[in-house]
Amino acid sequence: MKVPMTEYLEIDLDSEQWHCRVCSHKLGSARNSYKEGLLVHARDPREIHKPILDTAYEFTFAPDPKWMQIVEYYCPECGTMMEVEYLPPGHPPLHDLEFDIDALKKQWANRPPIDLTKIAGPEPAGVDYHAHSHGGRAHTHAHTKSGDR
Repeated sequence: MKVPMTEYLEIDLDSEQWHCRVCSHKLGSARNSYKEGLLVHARDPREIHKPILDTAYEFTFAPDPKWMQIVEYYCPECGTMMEVEYLPPGHPPLHDLEFDIDALKKQWANRPPIDLTKIAGPEPAGVDYHAHSHGGRAHTHAHTKSGDR
C-alpha cells in the first residue's frame, strides 16, 4: 500500500520504498532519506535573490554565496521539485523526514487503500476551476466542490 507523506512523496509500505507521487519513480529505501534518490542542484543565491542595490556597493540584499547556497532536490524521472533548502556551502543535506516504517505497516495493515482523489497532492483535490469573462476581461476562479471542507 502506498501512503502519501508529503505533497510529492509517498512510501510504498510493501516494498519500503520512497516514490514520487507525480510519476511513481522509486527514489530509494524508506528507511533512509528520500533525498538520496533525488537529483541535486546547488544554486548561487544571487540567481534567485537579485541584488537590489547598485553593483558599486559591496553589500546588497542578495545572500552571500560564501555563507549560503540554495539546494534544490528534483525527481530524476519527471523533474518535479521535491524540496529546497538554504544551507551553508558544504553542509550535508538536512535529514528532515524519518518515519518508523514498522509502526506505519502496523497502523495501515487493516485500513482500506487511500482514495488519492480525496486528498491534496500534486493537483489540488476538491477544487473546480472555471474561466469566464466580464466586459472582455477574462479570468479564472477556483471554487471548492460542494460538500468538501
